[in-house]
Amino acid sequence: MKINTEWVNYRLIATGNGEKLERFDKYTLLRPDPQVIWEAPYALEKANGIAARYMRSSSGGGNWRYFKTVPENFYVQWRNLKFELKLMGFKHTGIFPEQAVNWARMIDVINGANRPVSVLNLFAYTGGATVACLSAGARVCHVDAAKSMCEIAKKNIKLNSLAETNARFIVDDCLKFVEREIRRGHRYDAIIMDPPSYGRGPGGEVWKIEDSIFDLVKTTKQIVSDNPLFYLINSYTTGLQPTVMKNILDINFAEIKHSVDADEIGIQGEDGIVLPCGCSAFMTF
Repeated sequence: MKINTEWVNYRLIATGNGEKLERFDKYTLLRPDPQVIWEAPYALEKANGIAARYMRSSSGGGNWRYFKTVPENFYVQWRNLKFELKLMGFKHTGIFPEQAVNWARMIDVINGANRPVSVLNLFAYTGGATVACLSAGARVCHVDAAKSMCEIAKKNIKLNSLAETNARFIVDDCLKFVEREIRRGHRYDAIIMDPPSYGRGPGGEVWKIEDSIFDLVKTTKQIVSDNPLFYLINSYTTGLQPTVMKNILDINFAEIKHSVDADEIGIQGEDGIVLPCGCSAFMTF
């Protein structure tokens, strides 16, 4: 299990009974988490100062129930980087704190390259990895099917006073974009892939990770540069273990010398319990 502890104003307070109690800056939130099948140390819903709780609906989805005023936008900081958050549908806040493990590693690898680095960030969401790579001096192509997520990523770049000219934003289906990049002859030194378990592209394209991830990695191989740095795959899908991600990379890049570090990633709770948050396979060349 890999855990990063460099958050300035985010903390996981406690977990149990299907929920996690977290504090983002001044705001304490209670959200459901399917991994949390153990008993809570106390009644989390009765904790002092909860600003909002995400309540699931029996018919699917859910909604936020507010107990205090939460501004439309608020902020958290990791190292010297800041990120804009907002309470969104499906319990999301716009950040996945466990990904700080990968941001730290990306920054180290890019800094150690001592040369210009181009990064392709697929399923890029609100740009945590994009901001991390830009902060290390890389150029990043940020691809996500949701225009709203790209807009938040742009705000995060401005928030950190990073060069907007070093970022390119694409609202598109990831596979279709990669296929166009192949035809154009564009290549990248690093690829980040943070796919959902299930989703739809802007044109209604269906994505299911078990059916599509291997072929997507195989396709992206054609846009990897001659002197690559790293390739990262994240998975939040139950059943896709770290070794599955490692095998996908090992098979697709068998003829290129590489090393894959695959493991669970998680967050250390103040109650002493570690919350598992999926897995990552980080390949370096």
